[in-house]
Amino acid sequence: MRTSSLGLLFLAGCAATDNQPAPRPNIVLINADDLGYGDLSCYGATHIRTPNIDRLAAEGRRFTDAHAASAVCSPSRYGLLTGRYPLRRNLWGPISPRSPLAIDPEQLTLGRLLHGEGYATACIGKWHLGFGDREPTDWNGELKPGPLELGFGHYFGIPSVNSGPPFVYVEGHRVVGRDPADPFVYGKESVTKRYPEKGGYRVIGGADAAHRLYVDDEVGTTLATRATRWLQTQDGTRPFFLYLATTNIHHPFTPAKQFVGTSQCGLYGDFVHELDWMVGQVLDTLDAMGVADNTLVIFTSDNGGMFHVTGQRSWQAGHRMNGKLLGFKFGAWEGGHRVPFVARWPGRIPAGSTCDHLLSQVDLLATLASIVDRPLREGEGTDSVDQLATLTGEPATPARDTLVISPNSPKHLTVRRGKWVYIPAQGGGGFQGKKPGVHLFSDEYALPFTGRTNSDVVDGRIRSSAPPAQLYDLERDPHQTTNVSTQHPAMAAELAAVVAQYQRTIPKRARLGWINLKQ
Repeated sequence: MRTSSLGLLFLAGCAATDNQPAPRPNIVLINADDLGYGDLSCYGATHIRTPNIDRLAAEGRRFTDAHAASAVCSPSRYGLLTGRYPLRRNLWGPISPRSPLAIDPEQLTLGRLLHGEGYATACIGKWHLGFGDREPTDWNGELKPGPLELGFGHYFGIPSVNSGPPFVYVEGHRVVGRDPADPFVYGKESVTKRYPEKGGYRVIGGADAAHRLYVDDEVGTTLATRATRWLQTQDGTRPFFLYLATTNIHHPFTPAKQFVGTSQCGLYGDFVHELDWMVGQVLDTLDAMGVADNTLVIFTSDNGGMFHVTGQRSWQAGHRMNGKLLGFKFGAWEGGHRVPFVARWPGRIPAGSTCDHLLSQVDLLATLASIVDRPLREGEGTDSVDQLATLTGEPATPARDTLVISPNSPKHLTVRRGKWVYIPAQGGGGFQGKKPGVHLFSDEYALPFTGRTNSDVVDGRIRSSAPPAQLYDLERDPHQTTNVSTQHPAMAAELAAVVAQYQRTIPKRARLGWINLKQ
């Protein structure tokens, strides 16, 4: 871990005086969508400029070994909000728009934790964890339970994903603009078409008025406006917690017109530029309100970057969405789940510092509980580790030694211990598109295209003599070029036992989350 001397002096100079405890901080958590480890200039991007997120890093701490709970959107968000591994809910893939709420309404969440401690709380943006208590979700009625039942006093956003239905905004418990005379109908074509080459979606149609309010290239600016507007309603009588979950940079890539053509890698980079602008809007609002010095801002992403067609084009233009990491979204290799993580808290987090300690988004619950001095009780944040010292100090020993990560494939359930990472199956376990130019092109099939190497893969296929499992020494081999499971059988066996132990805890209830990985 490295800390600037200026940051330490500032930290000392801002300590609470007269033995009075410092006021509880406001908290802003920004969770981007599909943003890879290499998508920010503060993480090495050269074809994209992210001055606002870079400012957060310059004024705070940048983490280099931070991970989402999963390499997939919905289970990742479950882990972030609950402090529980998504395997404990048998949650592996994206939540369908027909699915009920994936989080038990009685479960402790970040929203419920902070609301219970007197915070004003809001969730704005992508939810993608289901609504209601039965399947299929009734989009014509009250969307309850949802974010409001999990401790958020205000919710506005998109209920699912920007690449799929129902293509509407939800506020509170209702679809915005819903007309009872023109209801949603499952199996009817939507009036809106997201992918012209694929036609309309025959999933949830009707409700033309509500659908027309959702304009693709206005989603980012709409969410930024809603977030800053909510912040401006805070009058200082109590601290606030804003969870802003953006749709940037999930496909389809639809930046507002002012961002089109601003990057050196096409629409991919333009969409990142819009995301950075959104972060800037939030930071500028905190400055204007005079509360930035007592606000913890955390910026991260729900999983690694995806190698869809737009990503392939950005790669050909010279951009590397996951930096030098192996793999992409959905997979077990590092590129699927190692993500940007930047935190700024003036006077508490040393400015201009970096940290290489192991960190997971499931740790946010225990860490924020520590900040507000609210001990977790039995059954709360089962897998969450208090990382407050990692955020603010210089601990000699990492707070977390072992971490379990869920890719889309349960048979690829991954365990990290210290410098070692173990994957109990062959390949990346993510998308299985085999050719460039297809949406799901990824993992071993993409290695010849990307120029990456892995000892188990030859010409984009798993070697017939490859070991049945994978073990990597990330200290010596951070880019996972060489599987050393046969050279270190004792370590492989030890971590295989850890995986087996967690697999036994997966509930027998129906597996949640599904996507067709075939291409």
